[in-house]
Amino acid sequence: MEQRYLGRSGLRVSRTALGTMTWGQDTDADEAATQLMAFTDAGGTLVDTADVYTDGEAERILGTLLGEVVPRDELVIATKAVARRTDGPFGGGASRGALLTALDGSLRRLGIDHIDLWQLHAWDAGVPIEETLAALDHAINTGKVRYAGISNYSGWQLATAATTPTTHPLISTQVEYSLLERGIEREVLPAALHHGLGLLPWAPLGRGVLTGKYRNGTPPDSRGASAHFAGYVEQHRNDRAARIVQAVATAADGLGTSPLCVALAWVRDRTGVVAPVVGARDTNQLLASLEAEQLTLPPAIRAALDDVSAIELAYPERPMP
Repeated sequence: MEQRYLGRSGLRVSRTALGTMTWGQDTDADEAATQLMAFTDAGGTLVDTADVYTDGEAERILGTLLGEVVPRDELVIATKAVARRTDGPFGGGASRGALLTALDGSLRRLGIDHIDLWQLHAWDAGVPIEETLAALDHAINTGKVRYAGISNYSGWQLATAATTPTTHPLISTQVEYSLLERGIEREVLPAALHHGLGLLPWAPLGRGVLTGKYRNGTPPDSRGASAHFAGYVEQHRNDRAARIVQAVATAADGLGTSPLCVALAWVRDRTGVVAPVVGARDTNQLLASLEAEQLTLPPAIRAALDDVSAIELAYPERPMP
């Protein structure tokens, strides 16, 4: 699998990342181990998790696999800190106390002495950004973290964080990005490119809709039929999505591949993208995603998909005539 530099840093990661949001819920520990082996066998290195995934169980499962299934030093471990608000004095979301407490919890669950990429899961308007970034600096200076990134920040939030004085610049931003969700192209993507942050798209398959599985209804074993993921999927089931899914399916038929591979290759090779984060309930789903490594979309097909999924850009994103 091709390796890419993440942002303006010396960190290289596989151009597909393994997501673990379902681990501990829809994916048990044995299946997670099989997924991790398949991913690393394909050359994958970047594994993404978060302290809130299944209340920390995803981190715990990943921790049990490090060293037992895959050597720790062959992986880039990325996790995210939500830092839940509590009633205590350090319950301030992205406050220094809350973040550093969350970091220690992640390290404990993962069973490692440092995290390769530690990401702020969301902007916290209640805490000065200077305090939040100082906590990231402290984490890196103490050796508990190697690099820092952000997730789900808007364009102005990203620019604010990127331009706030700090010892260790941010290197990445993790955001939703797919043929169905191109909103980041208005402000987030230009800001990330300008400030040198690499993009790690989550939901690159449009929350599963771009695979075509929902074209004729909701499969009973899909996320769309799940009590905890139905709303997550429903957001991308509309008339516009149907037109895009049809275009993806047509492209896949012409290329002799799957709609999944077409959708994943499209976002993977967009300007600024380093590695889409691909989640899967089981290994067969993951292997289907890994097949996209062999696909590069022809310019004509890429242009057609660009057109059918295009979003409106208006003032001030589009320059005045």
